[in-house]
Amino acid sequence: MRWPAVVEGGGLGVAAIAYVAVDYLRNVSSTWHERLQPVLWSFLAIIAITRVPFYRHWSSELRAALPFVASMVFMLATLLFEALSVRSVTAVLGLDWHSKTPPLPDPGQWLLLALNEKLPEAVVEILRAHIIGLHHYLMLFIMLAFSVLFDSVKAPGLGLGARYMFTMAIGRLLRAITFVSTILPSARPWCASARFRVPEYPHIWAQKYYVPYASDANAIRQIIHEDVAYADIGNYKVDYCPDWGSMTFLADFLRPTPSEGSTWYGLLKKAGGGCNDLIYSGHMLVAVLTAMAWTEAYGGFSSVFIWLLVMHSAQREIRERHHYTVDCVVAIYVGILLWKMTGFIWSAKDKNRDSRLSKLDKIHSRLVQAAKDSDMDEVRELLIDVELSSQEYQKKGPSRAMWLFAGVTIFSSLVIVLLAFTWTSDG
Repeated sequence: MRWPAVVEGGGLGVAAIAYVAVDYLRNVSSTWHERLQPVLWSFLAIIAITRVPFYRHWSSELRAALPFVASMVFMLATLLFEALSVRSVTAVLGLDWHSKTPPLPDPGQWLLLALNEKLPEAVVEILRAHIIGLHHYLMLFIMLAFSVLFDSVKAPGLGLGARYMFTMAIGRLLRAITFVSTILPSARPWCASARFRVPEYPHIWAQKYYVPYASDANAIRQIIHEDVAYADIGNYKVDYCPDWGSMTFLADFLRPTPSEGSTWYGLLKKAGGGCNDLIYSGHMLVAVLTAMAWTEAYGGFSSVFIWLLVMHSAQREIRERHHYTVDCVVAIYVGILLWKMTGFIWSAKDKNRDSRLSKLDKIHSRLVQAAKDSDMDEVRELLIDVELSSQEYQKKGPSRAMWLFAGVTIFSSLVIVLLAFTWTSDG
């Protein structure tokens, strides 16, 4: 069964634009947003479910299930490491440092302020508008992955999802390694005191190795010459250390206070992001990976639309001082390069065509000889062999096990959609 051309040719792009537009209504008319959003999601869910019985690639999805699960586990592990790193780099210097250290000079911020004076007011308001956030990009990718049901995107959808999560996990891991390497002040100096309850004073390491040499030019010159932490700082201020059992060692990195609860995991849930500059931007990484996936898998005018949204998100991150310009620039090219490097997991290229060409190359001499001998039966058998070598064998009808897998996959995917929408709805 073939779906109507409107869905296959441009329906996904229309659905993407409709989703972003309807969700933006919450800033214009909450009444219409409350009415239209359930209608839109119900419509998209119904047409997706009705396509399940006609989907022909469940065997491909089954083969992609294990890489998908492995990528999800890897991504969750990297997110945990990132959360630990975010709390650590925020806590190590104490709240006083965050509130007293001025932001870095950022020409990108200056440029946007200058454009506010030059551009028409309507254009500036569009640039300031909260059109799209983190949860929108996640939902746009989920829509892209589900479009395999309509043959709009190359199957398997789980393979596309595995590549997306694996690439994001690598990006998150590299990001955490980057921002823990050198601690940069936030573009929002008040952030740490508003969101964290870490001690006011620096960690023991910072007291010994950073504070005495932070601002005195002679002290910096001397430590470069001697390469030894020579300053005598007297008695260290000691941090509170809770009893977390086998995880107590994390207290040295997370620097909890008595009022923050009894579990290390609770600290990470409360953080919701760091309060020093985390180079590069995690939000922009998600946006770029979504745009790259959309461009490769679907293309068309909707890809241009997604990239315009990415550019809008970048300038808003800088304008609202969630990040410096360098964070967004680095996130864009890192996201592009990482996506290009993970094509071995899923690719929009026709591997069957490559397989046929490879097989044809192997039998080329035999095929030429059969043609010279006018042996049409041999030619026919060789061409059939080429075709069969690249085809995916299909049974006449899906087995019960395959139907069970299909049901579990659809149900799990819908649960993931709901969880992603709920957990990231605040951006």
